[in-house]
Amino acid sequence: MSLLINEGELVLFQGDSITDAGRSHDNNDDLGLGYANIIAAWFSALYPEKKVSFINRGIGGNTVEHLQARWKTDCLELKPSWVSILIGINDCWRRYDSNNPTSADKFENIYRDILTQIKENLNAKIILCEPFVLPYPEERKKWREDLDPKIQVVRNLAMEFNALFVPCDGLFAQGCTKRDPAFWSNDGVHPSQAGHALIAQMWLKTMGVL
Repeated sequence: MSLLINEGELVLFQGDSITDAGRSHDNNDDLGLGYANIIAAWFSALYPEKKVSFINRGIGGNTVEHLQARWKTDCLELKPSWVSILIGINDCWRRYDSNNPTSADKFENIYRDILTQIKENLNAKIILCEPFVLPYPEERKKWREDLDPKIQVVRNLAMEFNALFVPCDGLFAQGCTKRDPAFWSNDGVHPSQAGHALIAQMWLKTMGVL
């Protein structure tokens, strides 16, 4: 597979705390400590001559509604060449910790809107990363009933918008056949460094980097 990122392009990472990964919101160059930083580091080491730029605008606790509300400022006005999105676990989580569910239909409609905004306003390519949950601790297993339909929404939208796709949920399911779930995430949601590296590795493979 040939390299898909061209010289001088701008890659925007968007999402929730998994993407945020502790970045400083006061420093636009801070990519956090997660998969976005790993991706940028590896790409820049392998292709320094490409002069590709990376921006992280993930914000902890965000749902698709939060993305929609800040999409003009945190996506469209940045004019990225690539938009990478990982969102959805909080749309599931709020059902269980706040009794504030988001239906799969609502999730799909809002997600489709932000993707449509990209298509209508930017000459940007899209990478969709499916949301995921690991079966640890035990209570996370019941989240499947809510998250699985949202995962299918993201898969369908990837096809509809001709987006590249990173199968995060499948990646972690495969990883859990080699090490226990707690190795990849200590709460079933936020990846360990190995978990972030797993996402980054597949993202880079999808883009033809590895």
